[in-house]
Amino acid sequence: MFNLLRSHIGIPDFLTVGLLIFCLSLAWFFPRLGERVFSAMEETGTWLARKQLIAVITVAFVVVALRLSVSPLIPVPFPQVHDEFSYLLAGDTFAHGRLTNPPHPMWLFFDTFHVIQHPTYMSKYPPAQGAVLAFGEIFGHPWIGVLLSSALMCTAMVWALQGWLAPPWAFLGGLIFMFHVGLFSYWMNSYWGGAVAATGGALVIGAFPRIIRSWRTREIALLGSGAAILANSRPFEGLIFCIPVVLGVFIVLWRKREQVWRTVLPRVIMPLCLVAALCGGFMAYYNWRGTGDPLLFPYTLYDRNYLSTPTFLWQTPRAPQHYTNLQFDNFYNGWVRDSWFQGRIDSFRALSRAAVHDVARVTYFFFWPELCFVAPALLFVLHDKKFRVLFLQTIICLVGFLTVPWFHPHYAAPLTCVLYVLLTRALQHVRHLEYRGRSVGVGFSRIIVAFVLMLAPFHDHHYPIVPSGMGERARLSAQLDALPGQQLVIVRYSKTHDIAAEWVYNDADIDRAKIVWAREIPGVDLHPLLNYFDSRRVWLIEPDMSPPRLTPYSE
Repeated sequence: MFNLLRSHIGIPDFLTVGLLIFCLSLAWFFPRLGERVFSAMEETGTWLARKQLIAVITVAFVVVALRLSVSPLIPVPFPQVHDEFSYLLAGDTFAHGRLTNPPHPMWLFFDTFHVIQHPTYMSKYPPAQGAVLAFGEIFGHPWIGVLLSSALMCTAMVWALQGWLAPPWAFLGGLIFMFHVGLFSYWMNSYWGGAVAATGGALVIGAFPRIIRSWRTREIALLGSGAAILANSRPFEGLIFCIPVVLGVFIVLWRKREQVWRTVLPRVIMPLCLVAALCGGFMAYYNWRGTGDPLLFPYTLYDRNYLSTPTFLWQTPRAPQHYTNLQFDNFYNGWVRDSWFQGRIDSFRALSRAAVHDVARVTYFFFWPELCFVAPALLFVLHDKKFRVLFLQTIICLVGFLTVPWFHPHYAAPLTCVLYVLLTRALQHVRHLEYRGRSVGVGFSRIIVAFVLMLAPFHDHHYPIVPSGMGERARLSAQLDALPGQQLVIVRYSKTHDIAAEWVYNDADIDRAKIVWAREIPGVDLHPLLNYFDSRRVWLIEPDMSPPRLTPYSE
């Protein structure tokens, strides 16, 4: 029932928008409707918001408590998409005290998407999200790490907003973000990430105004720490995001060079250099352990070995590669190449289409529908000189997103805090609107915030890609896990298999895993694999049967 309500079938967009317009119209004529209730809530929120440290800590506890309270309706998620399994591999690797794993002698049957098999066995992705999942796994389940990272994200968001806005508005902006994104989106209810990079972005953008005001070493260290988080979660988007901030800091330093050269510069340069050295040293070491080269990222190595299409649109694609299994061929020579050429910007029309696509996805995920009614007030924010740098940063980031052929909302995670600073400031302008002596802005702002709270569980914040049948994988995996002894599962795909629904993913320590998933490859002898795991019970799974069929394996 709950999933039905969350879908567009349960609450269509036109119904939500229509009801919102009706309530806003009502607020136009009766802006003080419900004054007693709203005033009591606002006074309580203002009292708490002025205790800034307590407000920040409170948000973290509220996120955890609210999300756990709806667990009967929204249970702990199971992984569905390629990326999630790759991140879980990183988490499992780190939880066992390793940065990577030795290659497996039977790697050919375990080869899968977004996982490196040589020179080591590891996830291709940067390590930050894997570290979060490892923390959760140590304490019982990887999703615990997701839950806590989402709480930290919302906490960092309130702290960052406090650097730009008055405490009551910073607290309100943090609550709006918590309900609209933090609690019920796929950032919380999957293993795909988003929260880690958003936290890094919040630390960077929250430290920026504090640095300009006080030049304290603590804020410099926080800015550097946020940048380090971005470098190890979303390095490309994080680099684009950080460049305007760092340039802004040094421009202000240059303007005040005569008075700050001896006192402020050491506080700025030394902490930044220290954080950069530590971050760079760790990244070089991580690369060296994984790829054998301190300057070769696992992501780059994977793309070099598996993809014929480049990462950026200005690069030239190579000829299609040959792959041992049909699934790789369908994915890399089919979907990936088609997506790359369709997303390529080779004309003004293609540029316009890509820009509209990315802006629409950002708007839909972060603001739709109720917060979009605040957007016109951004014109008033443009007149606030203090916030123009955030508009510039948003434009730079959105242009940077156009350089890659595909885009998902978590790619914009570093920009999240900037968007909500601007949105909250716009809502503040809405609050002060008056018409013929009526405080219509008060009614508008209350209706919008009320809709944020009421609609939070019903937004369509599912995966950008929803593969079919992965719930069956989770169910059969639990069934096999309940059996005594160790299991080997041979996965036999049909020629019409959905390439987004990949079943062959394994733990970090394959030989000691309770369940080992292996790919049946036409024309490749399975006997070496069967002999290697001769002590395991062997099963055959056919995911493309309806329902997927699990039977004892027979040659």
